[in-house]
Amino acid sequence: MTQVYQGEIQFRRFLDEQGTPVAELPGWARQPETLQSYYRNMVLARQLDTKIIALQRTGQMGTYPSMLGAEAMDAVSGELMQQGDVLVPYYRNHSLQIIRGAEILDILNYWGGDERGSASPGYGEDFPNAVPIATQSLHATGVATAFKIRGEKRVAVTFCGDGATSKGDFMEALNLAGAWQLPVVFFVNNNQWAISVPRSIQCGAETLAQKGLGAGIRCEQIDGNDVIAIHEAMADALKHARDGKGATLIEAISYRLSDHTTADDATRYRHNDELKAAWQKEPVKRLQNYLVANGWWDEVQEQAWLNEVQQIIQDQVDTYLNMDTQPVESIFDYLYAELPKALQEQRTSATIKAMTGGSHHES
Repeated sequence: MTQVYQGEIQFRRFLDEQGTPVAELPGWARQPETLQSYYRNMVLARQLDTKIIALQRTGQMGTYPSMLGAEAMDAVSGELMQQGDVLVPYYRNHSLQIIRGAEILDILNYWGGDERGSASPGYGEDFPNAVPIATQSLHATGVATAFKIRGEKRVAVTFCGDGATSKGDFMEALNLAGAWQLPVVFFVNNNQWAISVPRSIQCGAETLAQKGLGAGIRCEQIDGNDVIAIHEAMADALKHARDGKGATLIEAISYRLSDHTTADDATRYRHNDELKAAWQKEPVKRLQNYLVANGWWDEVQEQAWLNEVQQIIQDQVDTYLNMDTQPVESIFDYLYAELPKALQEQRTSATIKAMTGGSHHES
């Protein structure tokens, strides 16, 4: 027989679990500025995550998907993407959305059940959250197709979890991106759990990255807790797309340190020893160790930034908690260009009840 194809998946890592270099570092990583910026955004993300969960537990926030353990991916991607690029997110990209221009208030409103959180000018041309699994992958290929047709040097960047790679939407998006050489980056946060389904039984392939091989696109696996590895992979992928060379699939190995959402209880299916081991690899402490070892961060800077972050978050939370509730009839106002007669009657009825003090559910 004649071998017609052979593929391989490369794994990229620069910092080990303790933040010690294990490979030759790129030049930019030998200077503090970029890494300090990543660290600040990661700390902000973690503090915001903690606050939102506290709001949910006290009945002041809706069901919320934590980003605990995924901070590095958002921090790096947010700074490397250009303003003209388009983010097609999934439901754990809160920090990335903020870095891209959304307000913390927008994030609070969205997960608090107020759709005004999806309407902020800060999102620009970025897409709103995709809660259905993997559908955003196809949306990203549509955006990338438009870029290619127009001859624009812009990139669509879309995120998903490991569970989404088992969906047909994801595979179809890869196939289209490869066939049409589209300027799109597929970033898979392999956090080892698709709700309660572990990676070990979710897919028989040795890596999720190799799914890109069948589509004919670049693909690699990286340490998703290592900001330097993420930076190098994302920078290469964005340049590859911008240069007209097509798509890239990045599989970032991480771990979901939280429940799937605040409606989940991971202790029912996940061993505590596994979670403890994962905490030894998490991205925030790893980067902090590297910064401290190089004299680029200390306890004074840490406390100053924590104090500033907590004030920033609390100011936005106070605004969120004091916002007026939208009138119940507003649910009719954004569905149609011209409201059908039957809905006009329902809207009128809702308005009368509101004006006369009749009971109704708040929106």
